[in-house]
Amino acid sequence: MNISTVSKPHEQLAATLAGEMAAVNELIQTRMASEHAPRIPEVTAHLVSAGGKRLRPMLTLAAARLCGYQGEHHLRLAATVEFIHTATLLHDDVVDESAQRRGRPTANLLWDNKSSVLVGDYLFSRSFQLMVETGSLQVLDILANASATIAEGEVLQMTAATDLKTDESIYLQVVRGKTAALFSAATQVGGVIADASDEQVQALYDYGDALGIAFQIADDLLDYQGDSKATGKNVGDDFRERKLTLPVIKAVAQATADERAFWERTIEKGRQQEGDLEHAMALMAKYGTLDATRDDANGWAAKAKAALDALPDHEIRTMLRDLADYVVSRLN
Repeated sequence: MNISTVSKPHEQLAATLAGEMAAVNELIQTRMASEHAPRIPEVTAHLVSAGGKRLRPMLTLAAARLCGYQGEHHLRLAATVEFIHTATLLHDDVVDESAQRRGRPTANLLWDNKSSVLVGDYLFSRSFQLMVETGSLQVLDILANASATIAEGEVLQMTAATDLKTDESIYLQVVRGKTAALFSAATQVGGVIADASDEQVQALYDYGDALGIAFQIADDLLDYQGDSKATGKNVGDDFRERKLTLPVIKAVAQATADERAFWERTIEKGRQQEGDLEHAMALMAKYGTLDATRDDANGWAAKAKAALDALPDHEIRTMLRDLADYVVSRLN
């Protein structure tokens, strides 16, 4: 990939880090092997080969290079981050009873739920072996905490998703768990392994946290106003699946008694009928909640960019700044 011919920030990062990403992919292939259980590499390969931007491992490599790292432990950490991500996807698809991911049948559909859960467990175990090899207790602490936060966020989401008492602070907690925790851990460990200063490591954490939150809020907004060809989802899927995301939470907070009864019927009780999605969209338009959600996403992207000011002036820093803009550019 020639860097001069690519325009999207994640593609520029991929081109700049191509050599290191190739080494990470090789490490992933080696470590997902199992001589005793051939189903493990079969299931993992299905998900890993489905593509995806590999954004999280790239963030680890980018943070390490930005802080001047010269060794090879960042490759192990990037593979660790991808394994944690892949394990959570395998588990999520079972929990959500999903049939498709990235346009392909999910592993739980092709094999079964048991295989998906157990292979996810195997990948978690492999990720811990990889992080131990770096010899850094701080790295272990960060990634172990992130793994716990991710699981906690998923459990919280199960109870919060259809409960009208869910407010913006609980939503943020869920988002930090299911998305931002791994973004912030991915950037933070890149700085730690490079022996960056405490201020720089904190800046990397703040960048990853804000980027992850902007990313998820943008995703939730696109569910209501995105192009289904581009997003791979039908408009209103979250509503049909009774998921309380930010645009709806903002509408519920301002609802009249009649409007609240509508949200109780459709989201809490799941008794949806013809025309409900259109009515939900009309209520969100009435209170301007889609615009307010877009403002929130832009605000988090701005926080991500501001965090980068504490880091060295470098082409990678420019790409990370552009990445924060790109995450919300789909909304503007």
